[in-house]
Amino acid sequence: MLNIALFGPPGAGKGTQSEILAKEFNLFYISTGDLLRKELAADTRLGREAKEIIAAGGLVSDEIIVQIIEKTITEHPNADGFLFDGFPRTYVQCYIMEGLMLKLNASLDCLISLEVDEEVSVERLLSRGKSSGRLDDNETVIRNRLKEYAEKTLPVLDFYRERGVYRPVDGNRSVEAITDDLRAILREQQAKHLFNVVIFGYPGSGRSTQASALAKSFGLEYIATGAMLDEEIKKGSALGKRVQNMYETGQLVSDEIVVPLIERRLKSARGVRGFIFTGFPRTLVQSYILDGLLQKHGSRISRVVELEVPSLELIERLDKRRSTEHCRPYDSTTTRIVNRLKEHEEKTVMVIDKYKQQHGFIKVNGLGTPEEVFNRLVDALKPGASQV
Repeated sequence: MLNIALFGPPGAGKGTQSEILAKEFNLFYISTGDLLRKELAADTRLGREAKEIIAAGGLVSDEIIVQIIEKTITEHPNADGFLFDGFPRTYVQCYIMEGLMLKLNASLDCLISLEVDEEVSVERLLSRGKSSGRLDDNETVIRNRLKEYAEKTLPVLDFYRERGVYRPVDGNRSVEAITDDLRAILREQQAKHLFNVVIFGYPGSGRSTQASALAKSFGLEYIATGAMLDEEIKKGSALGKRVQNMYETGQLVSDEIVVPLIERRLKSARGVRGFIFTGFPRTLVQSYILDGLLQKHGSRISRVVELEVPSLELIERLDKRRSTEHCRPYDSTTTRIVNRLKEHEEKTVMVIDKYKQQHGFIKVNGLGTPEEVFNRLVDALKPGASQV
């Protein structure tokens, strides 16, 4: 979940940028002013409490504001995150935000500050006043608002600067240029939250079928090295011919071939919640390569799952697959099937042992109908699932 606070003085264009970012990144826009007006209009308990305070000439308390924000967050579980505008606005509210995020098992990823020169803000707001007819968009009122913003906001910016999540952006430029910078920051933060899954299992365990179904269910990009290599073979490319020869001689496809294909997929994916891998890594070296690839893109492995299927069941499945359109080169004879299973035992089991020490690792029973195995995998990928 991506949580961003967008700051900027009056005239910085926060509203315009918020609308663009919220739509593109599926973030729910939280403006304390808007939320408060909705509570008042709906005549909720919190709205009535706020109405009494406003009628008496007071300011709505932080206690009411934080309850409204928490209520809004919990009512929108399908959002990929939240974009905060106008909160936190004071030093005390910074601590309220920290506590709120802790309660929700989340954190504020970054505070983005649109830095705008005072004269630019004044010019923009005066121009807006001419077109909108707003009485408060006159120079005296504008400069007072800018002064108040600077005085109240500086402690907030310092708070998040000390935490290392303060990101300034030059807001004096065009809307498009600012959007490009904001988009880059959010994509960088988004990468840190990707849910990346590796599914292991002997040939015949059903990992490809399950990975494809899980990718659709969780909104993940499915990266199957076998499928990518098959595509090269079907195209009849020089690379495909090399791969075909390796298959026929029982060799593992070299890392020099596989790695560029994977990196290309990582770079081209947009708007995904993470990646699910099968067929890579198959060796200890490849496990370090995958860690490095994800690290390069600001991410890491989230969960490792192994489908467990007895050896005799695997041989029976692969023998049956031999006569179907899903037949793989190593399915052609029983000897090749056994050799492929031995190869997995010799090379891939070491990778699994490594991941048991470094990442969340879960074993899942691969016997039963595809639907039964799928349901077990879904449970295994849920937060808090029991790990080895």
